[in-house]
Amino acid sequence: MPLSEHEQRMLDQIERALYAEDPKFANTVRQTNPAVHYKRWIIKAGLGFVIGVVLLLAGLLIGNPVMQVLISVLGFIVMLACFLWGANAWRKAAGGGAEAATAAAEPRQRRKGGGSRPGMMNRFEERWRRRQEGNE
Repeated sequence: MPLSEHEQRMLDQIERALYAEDPKFANTVRQTNPAVHYKRWIIKAGLGFVIGVVLLLAGLLIGNPVMQVLISVLGFIVMLACFLWGANAWRKAAGGGAEAATAAAEPRQRRKGGGSRPGMMNRFEERWRRRQEGNE
């Protein structure tokens, strides 16, 4: 949904105020691509996964049986956590974040509500439309 003229003017005014107040921060925010941020997460998760593998293998080489189990389990947990972190970053970098979650939730909402009741977002949009038209 495109912005109205009033909303666009307000956004431009906020942007000018931000540039006037802190131009360095404004340039940083404007130039930052979210995909770059997620790619960094993927790289960090990959390095963490490798550290987890090293811990898992190091646990197998230690002579003390109790330490073997502890270090191996710690390595596995690090591997699992980094894999999940990297998979989440991969999904967000590919653009499947919020869109995929809402698309997956829609069939459940239809089954629960029966389709006769408008959703919360539809009610909000209808209220917004009425306010813009001056009916409320």
